[in-house]
Amino acid sequence: MRLRAALALCRPLAPVLVGISLGFTLSLLGLSWVDEACGGLGADSDGFPAPGLDPPSITEPVRKANSDGGADRPGRGGEHRDEYQPRIVPYRRPVDKSRSGKVYRPRYISSELGLRDQLLVSVLSSRSSLGSLAVAMNRTVGHHFTKVLFFTDAQGAKFPGGMTLVTQVDERPIWKMFQTLHYIHEHHAAEYDWFYFVQDDAYVQADRIKALVDHLSIDELVYMGCPEEFIGGSGGEAGKGRYCHAGYGFLLSRKALLAAKPYLKVCRDNIVGTRGDEWFGRCLVDSLRLSCSDRYQEQRYRYFELDGKMDLEKEERVEFLNAYAVHPVEEPVLMYLLHKRFTQNELDRTYEEIAQLQMEIKNISVETPEGENVVTWPVGINPPFKARTRFEVIPWQHFTEEYIFSCVDGRPMCELHGVDRADVSDILDTVLERLNQWYHPHLHFRLLALSSGYRRFDPTRGMEYMLDLSLETSTQRGNKRVLSKRVQLLRPLNTVEIVPMPYVTEGTRLHVLLPLTVHDRVHFPQFLQNFAANALDTHENLLLTLLFIYDPFDAQKVSQDDIFAEVKELIGEYEQRYEDVKFPWISVKTDVPSQIKLMDIISKKNPLETLFLVTSVASELSVEFLNRCRMNAIANWQVFFPIHFQEFDPELLHPDRQAHVATDLSREAGHFDRAAFDEACFYNSDYMAARTRMAQVLANSQSDVGDEDIFDLFVHHSSLHLLRAAEPALRHRHRHRACNPRLSEDVYHRCLQNNLQSLASHSQLAALLLQNEQNST
Repeated sequence: MRLRAALALCRPLAPVLVGISLGFTLSLLGLSWVDEACGGLGADSDGFPAPGLDPPSITEPVRKANSDGGADRPGRGGEHRDEYQPRIVPYRRPVDKSRSGKVYRPRYISSELGLRDQLLVSVLSSRSSLGSLAVAMNRTVGHHFTKVLFFTDAQGAKFPGGMTLVTQVDERPIWKMFQTLHYIHEHHAAEYDWFYFVQDDAYVQADRIKALVDHLSIDELVYMGCPEEFIGGSGGEAGKGRYCHAGYGFLLSRKALLAAKPYLKVCRDNIVGTRGDEWFGRCLVDSLRLSCSDRYQEQRYRYFELDGKMDLEKEERVEFLNAYAVHPVEEPVLMYLLHKRFTQNELDRTYEEIAQLQMEIKNISVETPEGENVVTWPVGINPPFKARTRFEVIPWQHFTEEYIFSCVDGRPMCELHGVDRADVSDILDTVLERLNQWYHPHLHFRLLALSSGYRRFDPTRGMEYMLDLSLETSTQRGNKRVLSKRVQLLRPLNTVEIVPMPYVTEGTRLHVLLPLTVHDRVHFPQFLQNFAANALDTHENLLLTLLFIYDPFDAQKVSQDDIFAEVKELIGEYEQRYEDVKFPWISVKTDVPSQIKLMDIISKKNPLETLFLVTSVASELSVEFLNRCRMNAIANWQVFFPIHFQEFDPELLHPDRQAHVATDLSREAGHFDRAAFDEACFYNSDYMAARTRMAQVLANSQSDVGDEDIFDLFVHHSSLHLLRAAEPALRHRHRHRACNPRLSEDVYHRCLQNNLQSLASHSQLAALLLQNEQNST
């Protein structure tokens, strides 16, 4: 009975026991037994290291008995054995990037990505031709290339303006070429992919040279130009190749320049010659086995030898018209004539391509579902802008030959002058030229009068014109007749060009200048509170300087009754709150507080590299605007005059609102005040340069500074760019300006006009008047 009871208890466990036993059995059968001695480790039969051998390191890979051992199997290379062996990877503490030093990045994205410019042009000039042929070359083709360097031996001479000159010490031809190549390798080898060398007595087609390098590989040894035989025989290594004549120009790849650099000094000392271009060609042939060629990668370098007896206006040879370089050019006048001829050829060729493309567009439009109606005039130009709402309608400006009936200052009529008058004269001449060209020889037109004209600027295509003309038409038989004709013209927009700008950074220290008058004291606490929140709490890199403006009467009693006493106490409180911040202030006594007089005082107390921001007490300076001020003001290049957003009078529009509430940028909240120039961003060096020119003009005219503002100073006495743009991040709270009648009539009336325009919009004022009339009735 007991046995049966034990079997009954063990019966459910029988399958488990059978499975475990079977698993152990199969594992023992599949085990590949090896000798425990591990002879590879140098152990004897007892498992100890053999005599004379060191014990195995803990990093020594040991294979288990059932390991794969793939590296030792037949058919597999033993060189891959370490790849599958276990290794002990040492632990390294992770680097805390937040505690590491500041990461400095390059100034330009091209430097960080390793991008290079395409082409550098080096013009080989001399003392005798620097002021003549070199100047002519710079004026004709210099602006077509990214960078042009003029190499000359004219030391101490008066250099022409607008040219980048590199003076050389030695006048020997070989040494001059060596110094040129050495300078380019040291200063520009890492910046450009191609290098073009040419003498200043050659005319170069810049667009064709740039198109040529677009079709060549930069990873090849390229030495391309006009091949010439070496002087003095064909023996030696040089006899197997040719050199490129520098008079016709030659192209050198960056790879070839870098490869030739180690051999230049050896070639300079060992190769004798009378020409620099021939010496360089011998050096390339001897050192790199690189010979000059006018063909490479299915591209050809075309050149033409100029004959002094040629008539450039009538020359029609294909070799001349397709040439990349023309040599020799003996006089600057000849350089200008060549430029005129080649430019006219390119213009005619462009017009032919445009006409061909327009014809193709017309032919293809027939096959479209819309048919010929899909083609707009002119063919190939964007269609006119279609307004979706009445606010987007582009108005037309009405004009005649003498007047325009849409003035900038709001007057209904003003006289045409300056560029507007030149624009009207140009389109009238163009109309007559085209009409006579189309109807020649049957009809001839003569303009009698411009009855009326209309123009508008379409941002999608350009300036559009509609002209009603009174024309006198004459036939070949002498019959004349007066006609009234309406014509339509379009001056299309050109290709958008990105203007290169100097490098600027948002980390520049900003010197904020705040002039304060007796009427600005009430608004100063709000300004300082906003300044502390946006600049001091965010640790902006700037300095605020206050200018206390006293009139002569208040300045006499400043010791007894200082009108800015409360302002100075408030400044002291903020200096205690922000221990590392100081607010310097300067007292100025004047009855006419013009911006220039105030800046004359500040500019002398600061270095030339100081970046100034002139502001007003109504401004709300934000971090975004401060950074934009740093980015838009560029030393020796550009000054920035932002157009602030002027808020309307909240007491007039919202009399029930107790506190000031930030409003959105909308027509109902305010407007961009284009007549105000309260803010300005500029460098002290630029101001001092403009101020010096202004002083010279005033000295000649024997007049005073007057009450001109900083904007007028830079407009009339500086050649810098003036950036005048709407600034949504700069707002002015509404305040009533205290207009000083001692200022000029223009400034005084501008101040009064700002007070009126800052009340409300026209529609809001009309609604208020209507509401008052309804309430009174």
